[in-house]
Amino acid sequence: MIEGANFLGNTRSKENSNFLQAFNPATGEALPDKFFIATTSEIQRAMEMATEAFEAYKALSAERRADFLCRIGEEIMALGDKLIQQAVTESGLPEQRLIGERGRTVNQLKMYADLLREGSWVDARIDRADPERQPAPKPDLRNMLFPIGPVVVFGASNFPLAFSTAGGDTASALAAGCPVIVKAHESHPGTNELVTKAILQAAEKTAMPEGVFNSLLGRAETGRQLVLHPMVKAVAFTGSYKAGRAIFDAAAARKVPVPVYAEMGSINPVFLLPEKLHSDPSALAALLAGSVTLGHGQFCTKPGIIIAKKSDSLERFKQMLTEHLEGHSSSWLLNRGIAENYQKSRETLFNQEHIQILKHPTSEDEISKSAALAVVEASGFLENPAMHREIFGPFSLIIECDDQTSFEEVASSLEGQLTLTFMGTEPELAGHRRLIDIAREKAGRIIFNGVPTGVEVSPAMHHGGPYPATTDPKFTSVGTGAIRRFLRPVAFQDCPDELLPEELKEGNPLGIYRLVDGILTK
Repeated sequence: MIEGANFLGNTRSKENSNFLQAFNPATGEALPDKFFIATTSEIQRAMEMATEAFEAYKALSAERRADFLCRIGEEIMALGDKLIQQAVTESGLPEQRLIGERGRTVNQLKMYADLLREGSWVDARIDRADPERQPAPKPDLRNMLFPIGPVVVFGASNFPLAFSTAGGDTASALAAGCPVIVKAHESHPGTNELVTKAILQAAEKTAMPEGVFNSLLGRAETGRQLVLHPMVKAVAFTGSYKAGRAIFDAAAARKVPVPVYAEMGSINPVFLLPEKLHSDPSALAALLAGSVTLGHGQFCTKPGIIIAKKSDSLERFKQMLTEHLEGHSSSWLLNRGIAENYQKSRETLFNQEHIQILKHPTSEDEISKSAALAVVEASGFLENPAMHREIFGPFSLIIECDDQTSFEEVASSLEGQLTLTFMGTEPELAGHRRLIDIAREKAGRIIFNGVPTGVEVSPAMHHGGPYPATTDPKFTSVGTGAIRRFLRPVAFQDCPDELLPEELKEGNPLGIYRLVDGILTK
């Protein structure tokens, strides 16, 4: 049964008379369950519980935390079809997509459990003393990473499972040893509640301290209060540039600023090099149409611009891509706000000078929107910053270039991106090294002869990029490297062995990889 409560540790709380309701994008109807917005006192109690839990949770062994993460995955799977149907109703996403997303969520939890058990995530570094060194003796220095404290996680609209309540941000923070306070996304509060109960069940079954996980309901004001709360030590967010920047600015203005790891979108440029385009424009059109419309264009890695050289092959590609998009039926977007922003942003772009519309939107209503496509010459794109902004939805803009210099000018004009893609033959890729070097300064992930949608969850993945794609390009929100967002290094100088953490003791009792006198060893 859905309760519509805030979860302060194990306590259900509904102090407020104000509530929010989700709605079904497929029908446009509000759903009956009421979800009561967290009051200031509920936020305060959640923070106090998380802060108290931190003292106990950070002291638990990595093995205990790994057991907790695995149990969360088991409890999520135990929800069965109930969870999937709740998410379908609140998001309008297809059942098979959400089944896959549930699998990704559970696998992320297992991935962090494996990381904890392996042990090298603490990045232990040891420089042994040299008392005979001249002109001054060298001290013994030992350094490793420690959890920073309670973390606020904002649920994402487009991934109700994998980037929300028990998603990658929560999993990596819990793995690091940090309690989590989730601000549930207002589009899928029922899904959040079911997952929250699974996490709390797992916490109880693995004897985690109460307050290690908390879930609060609300809108922008709730989020603002969470970010400004002095007990918060970091914030993780996935969403729009406007909301992400507001969170970042609020955190920076605090008396004690805290890091905000915000992923704020990207236009994910795709460069189609001439030989590749000439070889098979039909296959490229089908591949890119699938990527543009995947999830009805509501992925942060959707290819928002496609750059190609003017040619007969490009004309064939444009025709084929238009046909593929015309064959893609209108579908509902995740919520009214996204649908309104998609329509407004698209119309704004269509009204810009030099824009030619190839695929007009058709048969749209308040929430159901169709794919669209436009084209502009490189000179028009370079002159108009409005064309550089993300349009979240099934839309892409083709940029026509005259030569390789135009390619490089377009690449140089780009803001920071999550991804940048090159499609070309091996010889022509080798002939565009300067263009690829420019891309390396612009994006967190560079893709060759593939599409940017589909983010592999693995240790080598980097899902981040220079501003404004993210607020800190050094960090990823996907893959094992995400744990580093919620850790900080502490060095011990000439510390007695018995006082050192197990990871830094001379005998290496945990048997983990450590950097000892510059050599990685066990």
